[in-house]
Amino acid sequence: MGIYLNPGNEGFQKAIASKIVDKTMLIQYTNECLRTEQEYICVSRPRRFGKSMTANMLAAYYTRNADSDELFQHYKIARSDSYRIHLNKYQVIFLNMQEFLSNTDHVTQMLDLIRKSILWDILEEWPDLRYFDPQNLVRTIQDVYQNTKIPFVFIIDEWDCIFREKKEQQQEQRIYLDFLRLLLKDQAYVALAYMTGILPVKKYGTHSALNMFDEYSMINPDHFAEFTGFTQEEVRQLCLQYQRDFDLAKQ
Repeated sequence: MGIYLNPGNEGFQKAIASKIVDKTMLIQYTNECLRTEQEYICVSRPRRFGKSMTANMLAAYYTRNADSDELFQHYKIARSDSYRIHLNKYQVIFLNMQEFLSNTDHVTQMLDLIRKSILWDILEEWPDLRYFDPQNLVRTIQDVYQNTKIPFVFIIDEWDCIFREKKEQQQEQRIYLDFLRLLLKDQAYVALAYMTGILPVKKYGTHSALNMFDEYSMINPDHFAEFTGFTQEEVRQLCLQYQRDFDLAKQ
């Protein structure tokens, strides 16, 4: 396992030790999206809606070389027909973009750090493969896929940090969007791309580099309505569990 490639399930272990509400059926939906036209998903929500925890859950479920069965056994997803079909079967690349932005001064430095970080993990994992260009991220991932035939799941947290912290830097924003488009769009190695952020994904001037993503927001949650935030029934059960007045909580 690497830091960014197949990061394991430690993040989700920490979450379930903190008494989470069961949102694991989101995995059933992402399983349905694997290797389809709906494989690009962006969830945009305000902070404290469990976006990062969900990203950790997906990483724990899909990551190869991690035995996550015991972590999920007591949750709803374990009863799904697709559960074992996809459990720990994919190469996962998990990136928190805020980490890379905070460690660099310019988007080109940020993207260079991302490339070097992923390539480091890949070359450590498959040192004996013959690579066309081991400094080219996309070609190297293509080489791994061609040799292993195991597709990749990309999980990108805080994808929109560039747009929040560099609001006036449109050139940097375009460079960043073009990087994501080249990495993800129409690539045979992509089984699923799941991004989370606060800002919308499709509204940056005329640049439509990420128009392949289906976006699920507060205004248009669609399939994700029950998986982000608390449903009324979940609040009712929490009130019973912690002996609180449901009507007062509702007010």
